[in-house]
Amino acid sequence: MEFGQMKRWFVGAASLSVLALSACNSSKDVLEPSAITPTEQSNALARIEGTDVAAPPVTGTATATATAVPAQSAAVTTKTRVQFAPIVGTPVEAATPLTEQLGVRARTRGITLAGSTDTTPPGIIMRGYFSAMTEGKDTTVVFVWDVYDPAGTRLHRINGQKTAPSSGSGDGWPTVAPTTMQAIADSTIDQLADWLAAKPG
Repeated sequence: MEFGQMKRWFVGAASLSVLALSACNSSKDVLEPSAITPTEQSNALARIEGTDVAAPPVTGTATATATAVPAQSAAVTTKTRVQFAPIVGTPVEAATPLTEQLGVRARTRGITLAGSTDTTPPGIIMRGYFSAMTEGKDTTVVFVWDVYDPAGTRLHRINGQKTAPSSGSGDGWPTVAPTTMQAIADSTIDQLADWLAAKPG
């Protein structure tokens, strides 16, 4: 890893720690994510994914940003249902393409998302923390997803970063292009699918 990348990573890690702390108002927030009710983000994801009966189903051609699954990445056969808790650190302009693509990619990989009409608790809950940093002509988005079971036990962590040429003016989030967030969504779901496929039981 080059020095510039290491610098961005350490700064991003520090930023994420602050974001994570500011997002948790009590020990219950950390220990009991099952207490989270369906959110606008999780409901939107379920509508895109097609599991929310109150919304029309999504066809394979509905979203032009959907990307094909590589031949070596098979669909997940698990029945585990996934709910996304509120994402920390992203403005709505960045969260929208991320959320939309999470739903599309989940549907492609055979992952069922929990929505507002579900009456049973989800199998796992995803909590995401994001930070964006601009250096020169590029902006890097650092992301961390913690995967919890309904009892509040952290089972897994997905993390990474995506660097792309800055889009627009300014620093940080205003310079992050939708395609960057869509690529992060694809990576997130692919890593989740691989983990679910390898997970015992």
